[in-house]
Amino acid sequence: MFSPALSQLAIAFPDIDPIIVQFGPLAIRWYSLAYIVGIVLGWLYARRIVRNERIWGGKAPVSVPDLDDFLLWATIGIIVGGRLGFVLFYDLPLYLEEPSRILQTWQGGMSFHGGLIGTTVAMFAFAWRRGLPVWSLIDIVSAVVPIGLFFGRVANFINSELWGRPSDVPWAVVFPTGGDIARHPSQLYEAALEGLVLLLVLRLCTHTFLKLRSPRFVTGVFIAGYGAARTFVEFYREPDFQIGYLYGGWLTMGMVLSIPMILLGLALVATARKPAAQ
Repeated sequence: MFSPALSQLAIAFPDIDPIIVQFGPLAIRWYSLAYIVGIVLGWLYARRIVRNERIWGGKAPVSVPDLDDFLLWATIGIIVGGRLGFVLFYDLPLYLEEPSRILQTWQGGMSFHGGLIGTTVAMFAFAWRRGLPVWSLIDIVSAVVPIGLFFGRVANFINSELWGRPSDVPWAVVFPTGGDIARHPSQLYEAALEGLVLLLVLRLCTHTFLKLRSPRFVTGVFIAGYGAARTFVEFYREPDFQIGYLYGGWLTMGMVLSIPMILLGLALVATARKPAAQ
């Protein structure tokens, strides 16, 4: 048995202020900056993907101006969906008691699964309005989402939130909000798997294996890949205290929401086909 109590082997949490700079009541936080940087870098990368005719086998079915116009739609989908998803999936009783807290996004509390739903609604609506092939748009967005996931998880670490379970591994961290206990830095695990590794896998799909020519394939790899990465990390991440463990004491809400993603992603990959015109 190990002792997860504070020890010399534990890494002290870095002294990083969640607020970068403050001007009176206006505060610029790492958490907000992570969303901005992730969205902007994802948009720039998406523009490069659309311009690359080699990986499409010709002109992409979605144009750069389309992506520019979709940026606002995506941002709204991420923020509104992410916040409502957290409210509904993780702490609904609290927000029913104090509805004003729903708007306090600067205190954290965003759900990836909610953001995914919000962005998906935005993509279907935008594609319908513009007459674009919806799966090609979703494939492009899927290919760049890990950039935002990486920065978001790093921001979770800086905020000292969503930390891991007690551990005695040499890289365990004592979080200021987690008591005098060494814990897995599960936010960094997620940043690596959901961000860097998944981005590399999707890059291989788009640029090496040319899977943008088979609509739904890249989306399926992203959805299944995220679901698998998140399910794996949930074994090291402390469950949300207001929910705890579900269904027999080992499942978490993150697992319940992510396991169906694996099945859906595999189904999309299996049914992806090149259009007959190609």
